[in-house]
Amino acid sequence: MAARLASRARTAHVTRPYIPNPRATSFSWNSRKQKDIQHRPAHAAPGSPFLSGPSRLYGSSVSGSSGTSQEHVATSQEKLCETLPLSDAQKRTIYALSTPPGKAGVAVIRISGPDALEVWRRIVQTYRSGKGKARESVPEPWKMHRCRIVHPLSGDILDDGLAVFFKGPRSFTTEDVLELHVHSGRAVVSSVLNAIACLPFCRPAEPGEFTRRAFEGGRLDLTQVEGLRDLIDAETEVQRKLALRNAEGTTRARLEQLRTEIIQCMALVEALIDFGEGEDIEEGVYEQARERVERLRDTIAHHLADKRKGEIMRSGIRLAIFGPPNAGKSSLLNFLAQREAAIVTPVPGTTRDILELSLDIGGLPVIVADTAGLRKTDDVVESIGVERARKFVDSSDVALCVLPAPDVLDHSSEHGWELRIPPSVAPLVKDDTLILLNKIDLLHRGSRPPFPIQIARRNVWQASLSTRDGTQDFMTGFAQVLQQRYQLLADDAPRTEDPLITHARHRVHLSNALEHLQEFLDTSPDDVVLAAEELRYAANAIGKISGLVHVEDVLDAIFRDFCIGK
Repeated sequence: MAARLASRARTAHVTRPYIPNPRATSFSWNSRKQKDIQHRPAHAAPGSPFLSGPSRLYGSSVSGSSGTSQEHVATSQEKLCETLPLSDAQKRTIYALSTPPGKAGVAVIRISGPDALEVWRRIVQTYRSGKGKARESVPEPWKMHRCRIVHPLSGDILDDGLAVFFKGPRSFTTEDVLELHVHSGRAVVSSVLNAIACLPFCRPAEPGEFTRRAFEGGRLDLTQVEGLRDLIDAETEVQRKLALRNAEGTTRARLEQLRTEIIQCMALVEALIDFGEGEDIEEGVYEQARERVERLRDTIAHHLADKRKGEIMRSGIRLAIFGPPNAGKSSLLNFLAQREAAIVTPVPGTTRDILELSLDIGGLPVIVADTAGLRKTDDVVESIGVERARKFVDSSDVALCVLPAPDVLDHSSEHGWELRIPPSVAPLVKDDTLILLNKIDLLHRGSRPPFPIQIARRNVWQASLSTRDGTQDFMTGFAQVLQQRYQLLADDAPRTEDPLITHARHRVHLSNALEHLQEFLDTSPDDVVLAAEELRYAANAIGKISGLVHVEDVLDAIFRDFCIGK
């Protein structure tokens, strides 16, 4: 027993070395030694961030009694600490190319993290008064510096460009950020990225990681993140306007107003739970909360009944071109695309499947689909195409029926001009279906109807896609119809008229909030506690849209769609 106690006393001072927290945002390469010294045990030998006795890193039963052996062990372990590579979790400084790869004038390489300033010291050589090169240990932030980019190990000059340092939190990610503006050649960009990779405290960024850090730092909320992504992906003027307003925080402010009003109603209800109506609480508080919740319910219901305008403007209006065979559907697709996108032949049934193109029509994003000609057929492949065409027309946002004018116009009726729609097409023609009468060049001049006209309250145009006669009037009228249906965003229009819902998840969370508000209204005033919980659920549902209440898998789905450098 005495021997065991003596052995335990000799090894009692054994302490595990300091291992930095890989998730600590303040951990950096420069602070590693300092933290080791700060966390060194009081009995550790001077200059050693580790133990004073054991010969193995994580505590060992082997110990030394002499000061010389202890100093030798401590020195060896300090060297071992300095040579240990950092894991990816410990490398908090990230880098990536933020501009599209390829040949161009300028490429921007972004570095963000606690060691961004150390990257500057290692690879940036600034010019001082135009004479020679000089290193700046602490650059003036938010100022563009003319510099040379050098390799941190060999010192070779990689490029001559510009560098700007953003001191956190006044940066996009709220961290220290360094941007290198170099020539956008494949060899130049590759050499600079490889040079940064040589720094042991840097790692390549994951897709959307810069923006995720901006979100985690409070720079953006989820609606602004989605707006930023939509702004990058915007292809039309309407998409740009809608995405820019979301990125600026318009949607965030409107959602926060709804959430704040729900919380205020919840405060009224919880006041009844705490105090009850009496001397401390005035009468009619619960009725006041109900009235405000009814207005909120109607407001959210109004946003949900927007016919998916925001989602359609963001993703594109699905336009189905349909009609009988050889009416000119594929010719119309080629005319809209300004290229030979579809095969055009005089043989009926040439188009057998759905061909889609994304176009900009009147500033609106339109996904145009050419479908198979609608007719009865014994051909197995063509019949499949006809069935797909019918389904696509039923699910489309806008349907445009193309008809051959010589076959469908009848002037013999006593009521004037009459449009005879083929039986194979008629079931798909609704009141809001747009109609283009093609091949007017085959009509005699004296037998053409006076256009533009409306037949059975439908928008009808006449044109010849082969001669281009009437196509300009068709395009102008067609764009106006689309703009009227989807209310093209005007610069002077109030922001409250913008679509609030631009993504499917917005609609899901608002629908959940609406259900909880309705449950509150349906709850008896005697069950005040349950009523307050319904309001809490409604507030949380709206908070999930902006990220105030978030789920990890939702964040992963949003940020993984970004490019690497964003």
